[in-house]
Amino acid sequence: MAISKGAWAVIILLAIVVIMVAVGISKYNMLARMDVAVDEKWAEIDNHLKRRSDLIPNLVETVKGYASHEKELFENIAEARAKLAGAGTVRETMGAANELSGFLGRLLAIAENYPQLKANENFLKLQDELAGTENRIATARTRYNQAVRSFNTAIRVFPSNLIAGFVGYEKKEFFEVPETEKELPEVSFD
Repeated sequence: MAISKGAWAVIILLAIVVIMVAVGISKYNMLARMDVAVDEKWAEIDNHLKRRSDLIPNLVETVKGYASHEKELFENIAEARAKLAGAGTVRETMGAANELSGFLGRLLAIAENYPQLKANENFLKLQDELAGTENRIATARTRYNQAVRSFNTAIRVFPSNLIAGFVGYEKKEFFEVPETEKELPEVSFD
C-alpha cells in the first residue's frame, strides 16, 4: 500500500508541528529555570543584606559610646535600614542597600579617629563580621548579575525571544554599584 502525496504532506506537516512544539516547550522550560535562578540569586543577596542590617545596630551602639556627636550619621543609618527593611522591589532594595553602604563607610571612617574604639574587642568583632558579610554580598551580587545576564540574553535571542514575549518575560535589572562607590579614594600625604 502506497502513501499518497497528500498523506506525506500531512505527515511532514505534523512532524514540523511536533518539532516546533517540542522546541517551544524546551525553550519555555529553559527560560522558567533561568527566571527561578535569578530569583534564587536575589534571595541570596536579600539574605546577606538582612544579616548586615542586623549587625548594624550593635555596631552603631558601640561607636555611639565613643562618638556621640555623630548623631546625624546615626539617624541616617537608622533611616537607611528602615528603607531597606521596607523595600518592596528589587530596585528599591538596591537603592536602600547602596545608601546604607555609603553610611556604613562613613561610620567605619569615623572609627579611625578613635584609637580606643579601634581597640575595642566588641567593635573589632563586629567589624570583622561586617567585612565578612560585605564579601558575601559582593559574591552574591556577582552571581545574581551573572544569572541576570544569562536570562536577559536568553530572552533576546531567537527562538527564545518568541517564547519570552508570548509568556511575558521581561528584562531583569542588574545590581549595579553606585557611581559614588566606583570613585577612587583620594590619597594625600600632606
